[in-house]
Amino acid sequence: MISASLPTDKQKDTVIFICQILSNLLQPVWMFRYDSLHKYIFLIAGREESLEITIFENGSWEFNQDDEA
Repeated sequence: MISASLPTDKQKDTVIFICQILSNLLQPVWMFRYDSLHKYIFLIAGREESLEITIFENGSWEFNQDDEA
């Protein structure tokens, strides 16, 4: 049997919370990806794809900063 790695319940709750906030602010979500190797969820959002958000296994999250800005 193949064991698939899935997001944790805390990650699922957090991504729903963040996507709801983005929706309330009329911000599009361009990319949603679960990285099973590193076990985090990655989002790209915002009208100009300017928001990058990482959600960790414990449900904590952070904005990724663009070092070139």
